[in-house]
Amino acid sequence: MKKLFLLCCTILLLVACGQKEAVAESKLTKEKRSMNEQFIGKWEGNIETPNGALPIIVELKQDGGTLSVPIQGISNLPLNKVTYSGNKVSVSINLNGSAIAINGTFKDEQIEATFQQNGGSFPLLLKSYKEQPITYETMKIPVQNGKLTVALQKTSKKPSPVALIIAGSGPTDKDGNSTLAGKNNSLKMIAEGLADEGIATVRYDKRGLGDNQSLLTKEEDGTFDQYVDDAVQVINVLLADKSYSSVHIIGHSEGALIGLLAAQKTNVASYVSIAGVGRPLDVVLLEQLNGQLTPKLYKESTAILKSLKQGKQVKNISPQLQAIFRPAIQPYLISMLKYNPADELTKVQSRVLIVQGTNDLQVKEADAEALKKGKQEAKLLYMKDMNHVLKKAPTDRAGNLATYADPTLPLHEELLPALQQFIINEK
Repeated sequence: MKKLFLLCCTILLLVACGQKEAVAESKLTKEKRSMNEQFIGKWEGNIETPNGALPIIVELKQDGGTLSVPIQGISNLPLNKVTYSGNKVSVSINLNGSAIAINGTFKDEQIEATFQQNGGSFPLLLKSYKEQPITYETMKIPVQNGKLTVALQKTSKKPSPVALIIAGSGPTDKDGNSTLAGKNNSLKMIAEGLADEGIATVRYDKRGLGDNQSLLTKEEDGTFDQYVDDAVQVINVLLADKSYSSVHIIGHSEGALIGLLAAQKTNVASYVSIAGVGRPLDVVLLEQLNGQLTPKLYKESTAILKSLKQGKQVKNISPQLQAIFRPAIQPYLISMLKYNPADELTKVQSRVLIVQGTNDLQVKEADAEALKKGKQEAKLLYMKDMNHVLKKAPTDRAGNLATYADPTLPLHEELLPALQQFIINEK
C-alpha cells in the first residue's frame, strides 16, 4: 500500500512538473511570437540591381517562409532558414545551387534589407504586400512543346472585338514589366482599359518566362520565329471563337514585329504597332550602342552583328558584351536579323495603326517613319512626351527611366482613346 501511495505521489509530481514546463514553454513561445509578429506576413519590394529593379515577394512565417519572383516564374520557393532577433531578420535560400541571403531591419513598418547573391550585395526595401485582384481568366492554348497560358480580360459586351497584346523584348511579362526595367504595368493598363470600353484582350508571358517558363528551359533553343508561331496559334483560337466579332493585334516594341509577322499569316481585322522598330535590328541596336561603348567595343559589336546577320555564330565575345551577344542568345538574334520591319509591313492586308512616343529613349521617330513608308495607307500617330513604357516622361534620361519602375503613373492620356477608336472602326 505504501508503495502504491509513493508511486501515485511520484506520478502526480511528474505531471505537475510537466505542466509547469509546458506552461513555461508556452509562455516562451508566446513571447517569441510576440517578438516576431511584426515580421510575420507577406512583403513585396524591388531588389535594386545594376540592371534595374527586380520585384520579389517574401512571405515570412514563424518557422520558415517562401520567396517568389513572378517575372522569372519562381513561385513560393521554400526558405531554408529564417532567424528573428529583436527587430532584425535573416533569411537564407538555396536557388539552383546558388546561396542567397536577405538580412533586414524592421523600421517604420518596413524592412530595410540587403539581398546577397554570388558575392553581390544589393539594396532591398520590403513593404507590406498588397494583394492585386485578378481581373482576368486564364486559358490554355496548344502550342509547340506544350500549352501556352494566356490571360483573357473579358468584357460585358457580346460579341465583342478582342485584341491580342504582345509584350516587348527580353524578360518582359504580360503586364509590360521587366526584370531589367522594373514594374510599370503598362500592358496591364491597356488590357483593363480596353475591357472597360467593350474590347476584350488576351495577353501572355512569352515562352521561357513567368506562367510559360516551362515551354523554354534552354535559352539557346529559343528563336524569334517560335514567338511568332505562338502568336499565330493564339490568334487562330480567337478567330474560331464566336464570342468575338473581330480579332486585332497590338504589339509593343519587339512584340510589334512579332505581331506584324503574325498578322501576315492570319485574318486579323487590324494591326497596331506601339513603339515598334521600322528598321533592321542591327541598325537600331548599333544606334542604341553608339556613345555607350568604347570605340573598340563598338567596332566589335558591328563585326558581331555582321556575322550574325549572315547566320554565323560568334564564339569569342568580350565580357562587356556578354549581356547582349552571349552565345546562348545568338540563335534568337540570327532568327530576328533576317527581317526588315518596313518591308514586312507591306505584306499585311489588314488596317494598320502606328503609334510612336516623342520621348522614347529606345525607338525613334525614324522607325515610325520607316514603317509608314512601308505602308502608305497606315495611320501614324505621334504622342507628345510619351516614352517607351507608354507614360508621359521628361526628356532627360534619368527622369525618363524613373517612370519604367513606377506603376502608379497612368498611361499617356491619348493612348487608350486612340486604340479604342481604331479597333471599333472595324470597316
